[in-house]
Amino acid sequence: METLLIDKTHDESRQGEALAPTTSDPLTFTKRFYIESYGCQMNFADSEVVASILNKEGFGATRNLEEADLIFVNTCSIREKAEQTVRKRLTEFKRLKKQNKELLIGVLGCMAERLKAKFLEEERLVDLVVGPDAYRSLPLLVSEATVGQKAVNVLLSREETYADIAPVRLDGNGVSAFVSIMRGCNNMCSFCVVPFTRGRERSRDDQSILNECRELFEQGYREVTLLGQNVDSYYYVPAEADGSASAPVTFALLLEKVARISPLLRVRFSTSHPKDITDEVLYTMQRYDNICKYIHLPLQSGSTRVLQLMNRTYTQEWYKAKVDRIKAILPDCGISADIIAGFCTEQEEDHLDTLAVMDYAKFDFSYMFFYSERPGTLAARRYQDDVPEIVKKRRLQEIVEKQNQLSLQSNQRDLGKIFTVLIEGDSKKNEREWKGRNSQNKVIVFPKSADSALTKGSYVQVRVTECSQATLRGLLVL
Repeated sequence: METLLIDKTHDESRQGEALAPTTSDPLTFTKRFYIESYGCQMNFADSEVVASILNKEGFGATRNLEEADLIFVNTCSIREKAEQTVRKRLTEFKRLKKQNKELLIGVLGCMAERLKAKFLEEERLVDLVVGPDAYRSLPLLVSEATVGQKAVNVLLSREETYADIAPVRLDGNGVSAFVSIMRGCNNMCSFCVVPFTRGRERSRDDQSILNECRELFEQGYREVTLLGQNVDSYYYVPAEADGSASAPVTFALLLEKVARISPLLRVRFSTSHPKDITDEVLYTMQRYDNICKYIHLPLQSGSTRVLQLMNRTYTQEWYKAKVDRIKAILPDCGISADIIAGFCTEQEEDHLDTLAVMDYAKFDFSYMFFYSERPGTLAARRYQDDVPEIVKKRRLQEIVEKQNQLSLQSNQRDLGKIFTVLIEGDSKKNEREWKGRNSQNKVIVFPKSADSALTKGSYVQVRVTECSQATLRGLLVL
């Protein structure tokens, strides 16, 4: 499984956000829930599934803690810092119960599965503990918690995909949306807890995915991101009316089907495992302008020796060859990566290999962390976490500095180029400017024009005139 992260942060975990739809009618619901989500894009998509389930039970979303009857934290176990942040928030929420005895607090997601006993019994921080495959049981669990029972369901499933649940879009963007196409992971990377917290890999049926994407487009959304722990291994075999199997739907075929909904619907996907992304996927991306030319291709380490310890199933040379193949078929494709500094037994030459691969691939940006041992993983059982933290942090800093150089160089190469940009909304720093992204997933900020027809969701042509390490700036091409 790869670390999936929102572009909003380059931290090891997207920080918690209180999520609520901006268009909900306050008179529709008599009860309220507040939800904060941490970590990967999948967690944020899951929060939208939870919102749909709770809506049917009469709970509306709120951004105001004071009016909440239910507080949920959708959690991430990928790294220790994320868990520490969640514990701190739960302690803060517990204080609210002193003012409101009826308030229920629950933990959802990966930490729920991993730390259920501690949360419920040892620390008494929460009333409900619900794993990522058990959200359908939320109404029953809320009822149990209301009468003081221990409400817990962390059972993993080999079938659950929530395909029939229409997510309630919580971010209020109205332009971009996440669509989960599969759940779980079969890649037993030695550093990763996801196979244990999210279960085995299973793909959602293609028609439900297409219907969700089509409905989003009809509602005015202009970009969908297809999500999975490893989207390239998507594989669904539809059943015919007589029970016989149809031709399988691969990820490349699904990508094409979504792209054909409309040329005005941009399609992104995350995350890819280097061993699974195929030429078929790359050629499909080449054929359709509305499939964004951007691939997140996690590296983790540039050392073949360390990659073997990580159980990544590829070598440094193999990874570089995959980068070459992407650039041969898609010369303008943006590439980003995940990189871990200081994995077990990592030597200085291993670290230098990572820096060398970064130079070779010329990543546009990366998500960079130092190794954090997670209980229950293969690495925790097999290897000693023997790289001193001071060394991990120094190596991470060198990786960050290398990526900063590469990101600036990448943006400088875009100076003078014209890109099609999908407007996502106002610039955070100046409401007189728009911000949006190009196909390569780079943020571009540009002044608004007198043309009042431009709104969020509009496509515009922008010439890049300036850049920083993180952002492109430009002018509308009229």
